Amino acid sequence: MARPEVNPQIKARGKGVHWYKADIGDVSEPARQLLEHYSRIPSDEVVSHVAEVRDRAWDVFPYPCIGQCRFLDLSISLSPLYPDVLHRLKESEHTLLDIGCCFAQDIRKLVSDGAPSENILGADLRPEFIDLGYDLFRDRDTLKSKFLIGDVFDDTTASAFRELDGKVDIIYAASFFHLFNWEDQVGMTERVVRLLKPVEGSLVLGRQRGNINSGEYEHRTNEKGTMFRHNEKSWKEMWKQVGKATGSSWDVKVWLEEDEDFRRYGKVEANGLDDNKLDSGDRRLRFEVTRL
Repeated sequence: MARPEVNPQIKARGKGVHWYKADIGDVSEPARQLLEHYSRIPSDEVVSHVAEVRDRAWDVFPYPCIGQCRFLDLSISLSPLYPDVLHRLKESEHTLLDIGCCFAQDIRKLVSDGAPSENILGADLRPEFIDLGYDLFRDRDTLKSKFLIGDVFDDTTASAFRELDGKVDIIYAASFFHLFNWEDQVGMTERVVRLLKPVEGSLVLGRQRGNINSGEYEHRTNEKGTMFRHNEKSWKEMWKQVGKATGSSWDVKVWLEEDEDFRRYGKVEANGLDDNKLDSGDRRLRFEVTRL
């Protein structure tokens, strides 16, 4: 597949692309509760505060999750395993790494629900997003979570992630794996396995964009050119391949869900990219992968 040209509007951080939501509307009740009670932002300032931080983040890189304000989903709390994850962090002093954490909004949700922030780590390639997270949640002086900045693919001794090898109990990955092609996702999954404790119960969970027809799709915000969108079968096949390569066994639960916003990311419009199309196969993919 030929590498697609990156759209000029994306290079210029233009807001004419279809995944930029100019009017963010009202903030969901869970996100509003977090911002009002955890961050102590006055109710009448929440929307303008979120919009201001979102637009600063857009200038860093125009990811769809930023343009569509999907960071307000607090997606970890929507996982069926959220009560178990919270219990493990609170009662068993387990360690969680939010990989590709962006503003670390899911970390703030966990902390607001009682998880000790010192047991939670975040990681992102772009330090600007970590800094904007402090601005969004106004907890620069109180949050004790540690943040790692760097490329997870950097497997040299200087990598910030190497110190965590074999020490993490839970990894949360939202809108992360789908940024890469098949080959890189396999490599990323092998790296995740090395980060986790090599014991029964180590857990990887998250959600991302999937498709009923798995395969490589053009991804115009990623210079690598393609992103592999999984269905249930391909996700299980990838973990089987990684298990063989790493000498590990995994219980893989994965399912697709209807989600209009995820389908809309497949849309290409006259003012954004090409024609007015919609990929009817796009779905939200959720996964829970547990070491046996």
